[in-house]
Amino acid sequence: MAASQTPTIGEYIGHHLTFLTNKPQVSLVNFSVIDYDTVFFSVLLAVLFAGSFYLVARRSVAVSAGSAPRGFQSFVELIVDWVDTQVKDVFHGTSGLIAPLALTIFCWVYLFNFMDLLPVDLLPDIAGGVGLAHLKVVPSTDLNGVFGLSLTVFLLTIFYSFKMKGPLGFLAELTLHPFSSKNVFVQALFVPVNFVLEFVTFIARPVSLALRLFGNIFAGEMIFVLLALLTLMHGYAGLETASGWAMMLLQAVLTFAWEVFHLLIITIQAFIFMVLTIVYLAMAHEHH
Repeated sequence: MAASQTPTIGEYIGHHLTFLTNKPQVSLVNFSVIDYDTVFFSVLLAVLFAGSFYLVARRSVAVSAGSAPRGFQSFVELIVDWVDTQVKDVFHGTSGLIAPLALTIFCWVYLFNFMDLLPVDLLPDIAGGVGLAHLKVVPSTDLNGVFGLSLTVFLLTIFYSFKMKGPLGFLAELTLHPFSSKNVFVQALFVPVNFVLEFVTFIARPVSLALRLFGNIFAGEMIFVLLALLTLMHGYAGLETASGWAMMLLQAVLTFAWEVFHLLIITIQAFIFMVLTIVYLAMAHEHH
């Protein structure tokens, strides 16, 4: 960005918080709003993940005794075995969906989060050079994106609850717990209370799943933006002085330190999203 075009602090932060969208989202829920940058990077990362794993599966060969796969194939097999172990530790039923879904969620969410480690101005400046006013490159900082993931998990939970327990069994879980009584009349009095308590807990699952991921990654992105402001506040002309270069060095050190710490955060958040998905689907398969 040229020195003559240096934005104010408010303009700089606002620019990094604005999506490339078809229309402003003036209401909390508006399904006609499309964030093109979220859609683009979500699809791009999905193709990257699925394509790389597909190529490994196509090229994998039987490993002879005493040898082991190498390179990227070894890395992929390590992730698959690790996710499979997590699923077996939590889910004790039989399903051909849980493990592939868990693997997809972990890798996809991790790639979402990993985009936060790119320099905050790199891709937005490139997009500005080709005429795009805004570009947010981290899909997990978009509530639309994270709620899309969490609501999908939520709908799967409802589907398997109906499939494994039937409508009456699913309704019984919402109305006969946590308070119960052997007396039919007393239990009938507990039904409305149980339903309120269980329904709120049930509905809170996709909300907490989405907001936990969004909040942690959004906070990390904001710290990167604030670190970038160290240079902006000092001014580009200040780079001609020793204090200007000292500010640049400080910014580089702090950014590197936060990237190392944030790398742990993005991994943990992808892991939590995956594990909670497994837990919710395991609960949908269990009978009380």
